Amino acid sequence: MSQQSATAWWVYRGDGRPHDGIDRLPAAPPWRRFVGRDGADGATERHIGTHSEAATTPDRDTIDLVNAAIYLRRPLLVSGQPGTGKSTLAYSIAHELGLGPVLHWPITSRSTLTDGLYHYDAIGRLQQVNTKGAEPGIGRFLKLGPLGTALLARERPRVLLIDEIDKSDVDLPNDLLNVFEEGTFTIPELERVDDETNVEVFTADPAGRATVEDGRVRCNAFPIVVMTSNNERDFPPAFVRRCLRLHLEPPDRDRLAAIVAAHLGRIDDTVLARIDAFLRLQLDGRERAIDQLLNQVFLAASGVTNGGDLNAAFLAKLVTPLDGDAE
Repeated sequence: MSQQSATAWWVYRGDGRPHDGIDRLPAAPPWRRFVGRDGADGATERHIGTHSEAATTPDRDTIDLVNAAIYLRRPLLVSGQPGTGKSTLAYSIAHELGLGPVLHWPITSRSTLTDGLYHYDAIGRLQQVNTKGAEPGIGRFLKLGPLGTALLARERPRVLLIDEIDKSDVDLPNDLLNVFEEGTFTIPELERVDDETNVEVFTADPAGRATVEDGRVRCNAFPIVVMTSNNERDFPPAFVRRCLRLHLEPPDRDRLAAIVAAHLGRIDDTVLARIDAFLRLQLDGRERAIDQLLNQVFLAASGVTNGGDLNAAFLAKLVTPLDGDAE
């Protein structure tokens, strides 16, 4: 293959000369598209694929535990290696049951219970008072977080994804206990409002609004809560007791093929060979993620490179171990 054909797929050439190559950029990989086919934010399609009918169903144990969590109104604590489909499970549930967009709360070491429940912009409200001389309604400066939005009174539950809860501060799991048990929480800033019993506030849904009565959010249909963990820490027994635990094993060949097909449509023998190579790499005990395989397959087999065969050494760099040390 000539040097010219080998580099025909380049958008950035590195020669410092401006050009319009960005206009020839093909469509993004399905898992990196941020507007869905229905005009929504595309989160569901990014996680379960645009050809979700091609995906295989989860195993029996997973389906049983998801159903048990729904029946019992208990959170599901899902563990497993990165890339085993922990977050995807939440999007699959919401998609199949028609429960609307997943409410996503990504956890960091600084996350607190209040972050998940609501945010009150006291400084913004004070600035408004100083600017206009009149005290604006408090609801304009209060927004429910993903957990707070999930606990709004509804006939049908919402799906709440609390992602990577094992990254949290040690206190967060215990702080969640009362909310999970009681299904309600108070907003002190609204409780102190004397002249308004019902206050309309923003929610975690785009342009969403909801009315809060007497400063308290009361759950009706308990949300379907999926909490993911990469097994980076242990949780307090009281917290674990209130959850149903599910461990996802790394996908086998058939499952990987179904995942690739769900995102890219039909797959051929070349793609299956790349899947087999990916599985052989996993035997060294160093973790790699499924999205690394998807990236490799997309570049090598989806037409981005105009049918050219990319250098094998370059493709191998797309599936380096997650511990950060290149091979």
